[in-house]
Amino acid sequence: MVALLITLALLVIGYLFGQHAEQSHFRRLRAAEAELQSLLLFSEKRIPEQFQPCEVRLVGGNTVIAVDYFKVMAAFLKNLFGGRLVAYESLVERARRESIIRMKREAKALGAQAVFNVRLETSSISKGANDQKVSVEVYAYGTAVIPSHERV
Repeated sequence: MVALLITLALLVIGYLFGQHAEQSHFRRLRAAEAELQSLLLFSEKRIPEQFQPCEVRLVGGNTVIAVDYFKVMAAFLKNLFGGRLVAYESLVERARRESIIRMKREAKALGAQAVFNVRLETSSISKGANDQKVSVEVYAYGTAVIPSHERV
């Protein structure tokens, strides 16, 4: 009986710490997005004339986030009944937003005005028992447009 109570207590503590860490990460993401909102992102491949003449550089941001035990358990229970796996959706969202922020920071450090041809790649980089995914990787990349000092 004591072992069951200790296990339950550890599960509750782990869940609360996991929730706190995730909410804290979302707060940091919102602050970084607000800081970098002036740097424009486009999926368009062609750089418009108003950005030319310019110098271009490849920029990217990579993030790997591990799935915590409680998300695995929630997903397992949800799989029994079907439906959206909200626990995993927040994981992918955090990784995507973090990767975009890292890409924008690299572009800003180069003095870029915008990033064109923005693309996202995702993958599972490790598997656990029974072929369970235990981490997700998101890589954001694009072409940073750095204004040239000489005008035509």
